[in-house]
Amino acid sequence: QVQLVESGGGLVQAGGSLRLSCAASGRTFSSSAMAWFRQAPGKEREFVAAISWRGYSTNYADSVKGRFTISRDNAKNTVYLQMNLLKPEDTDVYYCAARGTGWPASSPNDYDYWGQGTQVTVSS
Repeated sequence: QVQLVESGGGLVQAGGSLRLSCAASGRTFSSSAMAWFRQAPGKEREFVAAISWRGYSTNYADSVKGRFTISRDNAKNTVYLQMNLLKPEDTDVYYCAARGTGWPASSPNDYDYWGQGTQVTVSS
């Protein structure tokens, strides 16, 4: 069983930056992809970014391209989401997800494990 724990959320002014972290523990797969999704109250879960386990391939939602960067440190079993030029529309609970195998897909149905979420709030 894989456990994912997100951290790094908080309140930031528009135009500012935050870095989210996702630490994995338990059983992990060397070929797995990791991803970030976000979800606001009453809305469906939205894809943000994904990365292959070795970091050679990445996938971003159009809404965050050029502003967010996903990366990983496999020695620490940790995936990061660097968020720059934040907008109020980025306010959401951000969730980390992992696949047992496969590519950095954009559908939440392709992921097997989920973290508990971390709140990101961007003020005007």
